[in-house]
Amino acid sequence: MSDELWARIEPLLPVVVPRRSDRPGRPRLDDRKALCGILFVLYTAIPWEFLPQELGFGSGMTCWRRLRDWNEAGVWQRLHESLLAELNAAGQLDWSRAVIDGSHLRAMKGGPKPVRARSTVPELARNTI
Repeated sequence: MSDELWARIEPLLPVVVPRRSDRPGRPRLDDRKALCGILFVLYTAIPWEFLPQELGFGSGMTCWRRLRDWNEAGVWQRLHESLLAELNAAGQLDWSRAVIDGSHLRAMKGGPKPVRARSTVPELARNTI
């Protein structure tokens, strides 16, 4: 990952509270290495548990947890918004080509209920018992 890309992402990451000195535990994996592991898994489409330890990105589970935590913290949404704002300020976005897609939004009151289909059978079948 380039230093330029990391400089954009690092300020968006949540601040990590340092561990207590009386319970140090395992040292935390560097955020940059975790991000590289996340990008590697997403790019290669391998299962998280198959992330090679030799690459130095930590375990697949660590990277998956970091992805989950950053998603819950809104990191990806803020990154997306900042990149859109930068492109818009540079005049590189053509908003006339934008499409609004509501397929990912939940209908709070629900849609209309489908009407039950009428039977095409002229009468009910005989009871065979």
